[in-house]
Amino acid sequence: MISRPAKGSPASKTPAIVDTGYLVAFARREDEHHQWALALAGRLQLPLLTCEAVLAETSFMLQSSAYVLAMLRRDVLRVALDCASHIDQLLDLAVRYADRKPDLADLCLIRMSELYAGHKIVTVDADFRIYRRNKREAIPLICPLKT
Repeated sequence: MISRPAKGSPASKTPAIVDTGYLVAFARREDEHHQWALALAGRLQLPLLTCEAVLAETSFMLQSSAYVLAMLRRDVLRVALDCASHIDQLLDLAVRYADRKPDLADLCLIRMSELYAGHKIVTVDADFRIYRRNKREAIPLICPLKT
C-alpha cells in the first residue's frame, strides 16, 4: 500500500519554475497579485527553478539585486538553465513565437519546461497559455485567475 505524503511535507509540494511576475508579486505588497503569491508560496517545493534572465528582470523591476541574490543564497531560487548550452533550442523558440515577441526569460522558461517536465511554471504572464513545449504540448501552469 502506498501512502500519500503528509500535507505540507516536501514530497507534497509542487515542483516549480518561476517567472518574473511571480517573484515581483511575492516581493511587492502593492502588487495586484501579492496575496496570490503569498498564498501559493507555501505549496511550492524549494528551491524554485528559474533562469538568469528572470533574475535580471526581477532585479530591475524591484530595483534591488540584493533581494534576488539573497533568495539565491538561501537556496529559495536556483538557476537551472545555461543559455549557451541551449542556444539552438532557444533560437528555434524565438523564431516559432516571433509574432508574440517573447523576451529571453520567456524563451528560457519554455525550454526549462521541456527539460523539467514534472515542474509547473508559475507566472502571471498570459502568453504562457499560448506557448507550447516540445512544439505541441501545453505547458503546465500555475497562474492567478485573472492574467
